[in-house]
Amino acid sequence: MEIDVVALFPEMVTAPLRASIPGRIQERGIATIRTHDLREWGLGRHRTVDDAPYGGGAGMVLRPEPVAAAIATLRRPDSIVVLLDPGGRRFDQAAAHELAAAAHLVLICPRYEGIDERVRALVDREVSIGDVVISGGELAALVMIDAVIRLLPGAIDAASTDEESFASGLLEYPQYTRPATFQGVSVPAILTSGDHGAVRRWRHERALERTARLRPDLLVGRRLSVHEAAVVDAAARPAPGEVDPTGIENPTGDG
Repeated sequence: MEIDVVALFPEMVTAPLRASIPGRIQERGIATIRTHDLREWGLGRHRTVDDAPYGGGAGMVLRPEPVAAAIATLRRPDSIVVLLDPGGRRFDQAAAHELAAAAHLVLICPRYEGIDERVRALVDREVSIGDVVISGGELAALVMIDAVIRLLPGAIDAASTDEESFASGLLEYPQYTRPATFQGVSVPAILTSGDHGAVRRWRHERALERTARLRPDLLVGRRLSVHEAAVVDAAARPAPGEVDPTGIENPTGDG
């Protein structure tokens, strides 16, 4: 895979991608990531890329000409051009898998008050990393790049991505390591039983429970077996002494 990132502060993208897994992926030639300063396509002697918004208001808006020129320079027949934008499709694991199948990505990172509206017609898709305001698209691009390139063949152990959160539509099950007992809490005995089938069942049930408690939206529309439905139902009930969303306390844990 090849990725070209267009940003006003490319160093915010370049430095983190040299470390850890992204750095190793590039060293192995699995992915090539290039960063470009939008001012390469800036206007005039001062390489201007922004201007005041028509209609007034605070801040500056990125002009369409530099962005359009960058896209025209970098786009290839096999490219997917992505605009990082709060109004775009929410980036999730399914979207990461879709983009991991691409040969070439061009990521456009807005700044300031955003980008001239006419640029939207020049991109293939708009993507948001969540309902939060950050200083610019550089950090959003980092999130997207890391999520995508770790899915490439040979990037990391395939088993690692098979059981991660969202890989099966669920949050990941709880993980434990040494010591066997920490601050009075012991590792569940089943994890040291040597019964691999029982461990798989336990992990699946715990993943269902955690998802039901923390991200019930992920279970909407999911087809559950009778046993899975019972696990989800039990996890959704408030524990003894807890108050459920209706404000009713459950003193016994019996529902």
